[in-house]
Amino acid sequence: VQLVESGGGLVQPGGSLRLSCKGSGITFGRYALSWLRQELGKEREWVATISNVDDGTNYANSVKGRFTISRDDAENTLYLQMNSLKREDTAVYYCKAFIPRSDNDYWGQGTQVTVSS
Repeated sequence: VQLVESGGGLVQPGGSLRLSCKGSGITFGRYALSWLRQELGKEREWVATISNVDDGTNYANSVKGRFTISRDDAENTLYLQMNSLKREDTAVYYCKAFIPRSDNDYWGQGTQVTVSS
């Protein structure tokens, strides 16, 4: 199983980025999917989750209204559309595929997002 994130980079405050997470060796439709992020020197922080049952979504308060999580199970791809980016959004962003209430999960290697002028 491999999850590969892409789409990170340097963006000015107020700008937008779209992250992708492509899965191989895994059937995305069987897993809930999340984005998490980690700033240098800080603990990893949950950002958003999308269900594999009804595509229901949940967001951290810090990103609600600015970020949108979505999935394309036919393409085994997870997305995170990030708008109105702030300096405090700077972090390495990770995708995770998991089965709720189990120890079955998979992580990507992360993609760096830097918000700076």
